[in-house]
Amino acid sequence: MSETFLSPQQVVELFKWRYATKTFDTSKKISDADWKAIEECLVLTPSSFGLQPWKFFVVDNPETRKELLANSWNQVQVVDASHLVVLAIKTDVNDGDVDRYLQSTMDARQVTAESLEGFGKVMKGFLANPKLDKGAWAEKQVYIALGQLMSAVAVMGIDACPMEGFNPVKYDEILGLTAKGYRSVLVCPVGYRSDSDKYATAAKVRYSVEAMVEHL
Repeated sequence: MSETFLSPQQVVELFKWRYATKTFDTSKKISDADWKAIEECLVLTPSSFGLQPWKFFVVDNPETRKELLANSWNQVQVVDASHLVVLAIKTDVNDGDVDRYLQSTMDARQVTAESLEGFGKVMKGFLANPKLDKGAWAEKQVYIALGQLMSAVAVMGIDACPMEGFNPVKYDEILGLTAKGYRSVLVCPVGYRSDSDKYATAAKVRYSVEAMVEHL
């Protein structure tokens, strides 16, 4: 493919442009083609060992989103945004997930099972460590996915609002995630900002690069 990259200044300007959108324009919807690209970017998120201990649930049903609103501190982004993504972790990452990943690696890279045997043992040994909090580990991974989602939509000129302010137990109940073997961790409405959102033009409040980045 012919690769075209943004300049460093273009990237910085896009990250200055993005913000946690408080008011979405309910009349604007993300096109199917753009949403497909967003989903592909989300799936391309890196993870520890490449195990991808997550699943991303896109809530399309308006009635379901209304039900989620009451369990989201009534943050209207949940219903007003074009799309709503619930980022969830797999509740029991186990040897079966390792075997599935190894098979995917063999298929994608055309390598043998024998060549991956050592890697498989390392992953299974990691998961079997009694000191490992697999839930906390998986949650850290899904935050990487949130960052990937926010970055992907920003470079496409699309807005997002990362949210921890919701009741995960009720979300899991409403969306049937527990039965599917998943647990919600983060929510991210995605769409287009409203002209009425005062925060769109508000100055960002960030410490300086000099204060926050130290070279050793």
